[in-house]
Amino acid sequence: MKPLDVLLTLGLALVASAAVAQPSTGYKLDSINFDMWCQETKHYSPERCDQRLPEDNKEFEAYVHAVEKYELRRLKNERQRQESDRVIMHGDPVDNPTRPSTAPVGAEGTIPDPQ
Repeated sequence: MKPLDVLLTLGLALVASAAVAQPSTGYKLDSINFDMWCQETKHYSPERCDQRLPEDNKEFEAYVHAVEKYELRRLKNERQRQESDRVIMHGDPVDNPTRPSTAPVGAEGTIPDPQ
């Protein structure tokens, strides 16, 4: 199978599945549906997919584990990129304080300390 076919199939499987939060990672990972994987990725007949054979189930679990590993890495990289963009690229401490204590004196919405 060509790499492009694999990516398209993976994308189709992820889009077709329902989103489920993964509490252990803190990232929202898409779940992958066995029937979609069986028919769209493996190109098995619906009758065979309905049987859900043990060897098919093991292969599906391995596939899900591999996809989640790469998806988790992608989500972590995306979160890190967004944080870097927020803090470094747009990190003006006067206009966009990252902590409430760094707000400038007399800034809109703050009251200067009368000391």
